[in-house]
Amino acid sequence: MDRMSETTVLIVPGLREHVPDHWQTRLAEALPRSRTVAPLEVDKLDCAARVAAIESALAGIAGSVILVAHSAGVIMVAHWARSSRHTGRIRGALLAAPADLESPMPAGYPTVQTLDEHGWLPVPRVALPFTSIVAAGSNDPLARLDRSRALARDWGSRFVELGAVGHLNPASGHGEWPRAMEFVRELA
Repeated sequence: MDRMSETTVLIVPGLREHVPDHWQTRLAEALPRSRTVAPLEVDKLDCAARVAAIESALAGIAGSVILVAHSAGVIMVAHWARSSRHTGRIRGALLAAPADLESPMPAGYPTVQTLDEHGWLPVPRVALPFTSIVAAGSNDPLARLDRSRALARDWGSRFVELGAVGHLNPASGHGEWPRAMEFVRELA
């Protein structure tokens, strides 16, 4: 049996949660063993509630897990990894298009002050206790490439520059993202 058949992929969406045309949604549909962290009904901006949702999802999964996070979901994983009792079960993590929550973002996104008030800051800058890949674009409106590269370095992650892919979401033309499956297979 290959390791993919023994491993569950846990999708960790960003603040906009489940989006039907998002590559994470399509990846989950293509995998025989996948789960998605449930959306929050209250406290949608609360970082601790988001971390608790990841922990709860993992508690319901037997065996090894690969995390696939996008945008603020990447930052959720960094916060979660500091205190979880499940980190030893993580085979690896794909951390795609990490949002730079420490810098002002475009209109329509939470302010740095709001994120700070909800427990997101400071962003953890310690090595993750599992193998990880940070994949980021050169023209992401939510994070400069040098900021994504610095996060990868601080987390001990392999950094992959994706080129001009925007924020790697449907708005930037990424409903499908075949490289996601390649990275998941590599982590398995």
